[in-house]
Amino acid sequence: MSQVRIPSRDSAADRGVPSAADDALVIDVELARADFTLAAEVTLAPHGITAVFGHSGAGKSTLLRTLAGLERAARGRIIYRGEVWQDSAAGIGVPPHRRGIGYVFQDAQLLAFLDVRGNLGYAARRAPPTANGPAFDDVVAAFDLAALLGRPVRVLSGGERQRVAIARALLTRPRLLLMDEPLSANDIGRKADLLPYVRELPRRFGVPVIYVSHAMDEVAYIADRLLVLGAGRVLAHGPLDTVLERLDLGPATGRFEAGTVLNGRVVRHDDAFQLTVVALGRQTMVIPRVTAAAGDAIKLRVRARDVALAIERPRGISIRNVLDGTLIDIVEEPATAYAEVLVDVGAAHVRARLTRAAAAELALVRGCAVFALIKSVSVDDRLVLGRAGDAELHG
Repeated sequence: MSQVRIPSRDSAADRGVPSAADDALVIDVELARADFTLAAEVTLAPHGITAVFGHSGAGKSTLLRTLAGLERAARGRIIYRGEVWQDSAAGIGVPPHRRGIGYVFQDAQLLAFLDVRGNLGYAARRAPPTANGPAFDDVVAAFDLAALLGRPVRVLSGGERQRVAIARALLTRPRLLLMDEPLSANDIGRKADLLPYVRELPRRFGVPVIYVSHAMDEVAYIADRLLVLGAGRVLAHGPLDTVLERLDLGPATGRFEAGTVLNGRVVRHDDAFQLTVVALGRQTMVIPRVTAAAGDAIKLRVRARDVALAIERPRGISIRNVLDGTLIDIVEEPATAYAEVLVDVGAAHVRARLTRAAAAELALVRGCAVFALIKSVSVDDRLVLGRAGDAELHG
């Protein structure tokens, strides 16, 4: 079935559906199963990386399969950059191979009877002849695969297999790349090696990515935007920083790994103590030394459980980072011992997780002045997100 372009009509605008000129991925789908129903309605910008996050069973993989056209029982509408991929009411259902989608699974699913070159060549031959996309040699160079081309896929490490899988998906010259927990089978070290490749995909190859994960460290490192799913429903969507600050999403995003991403700039390095000073507006933080030059933009992920609060500036403590701030939100959890707090420290917002007893003793209320205390050692190399536009993990 050929792809269908949305005709311009007022009724589409009245229903909140972007017109043909809109640059968007419009999703309004439902898929009912015996024990689960996906009912997702959201409009995504098809640029950069959108992470889909949620607990196991939230509907992340089901959403990706629906976008790819692999869930034939799904009903509703999917529109990509003005082209109707699915409209159940109109009887439109573009088959998966006509949607221009690349798919990377948790299991690399390489062709075992071919070597690396054969797997990549197979994908390149399946690319539409008129589609724009990277050349074979460019992809091989980008993923450091030249030395692996002659190897059977059975001898590859897990990280090598996933690099080949991502490269193979790119060589089909997709308009949209779907990645379903592609790193979940890898250990921390291999993830650290692979994440920079993923983060560079939109910039280097011009292909937008929708990336499913249940690991917040991955999401914080690669994503521009965050879509949170819970029980098959969209709970939140927006810029990564904005969604991470929402205190009401704790049950869906995971309280243990809750936190915020801070945008800073490297001021200088302390060679004697192997530290780096990072400016956050008019304030500074000290973290373990990172591989970045003075003046480089850098992102820091700070977990809520690593932040303490004080109502007076403390003295004689080992914590290096004491940031002046104003409490802008507090959410208590009456059924637990905990409270979530959001603090404005000038150029950024910091989340803190503390006990309700501590919040009561300090008389914490919106608008009160506080000091956010962050241990330098809590910002380890897995939480330093790297320089803007750089393809290296730092720390």
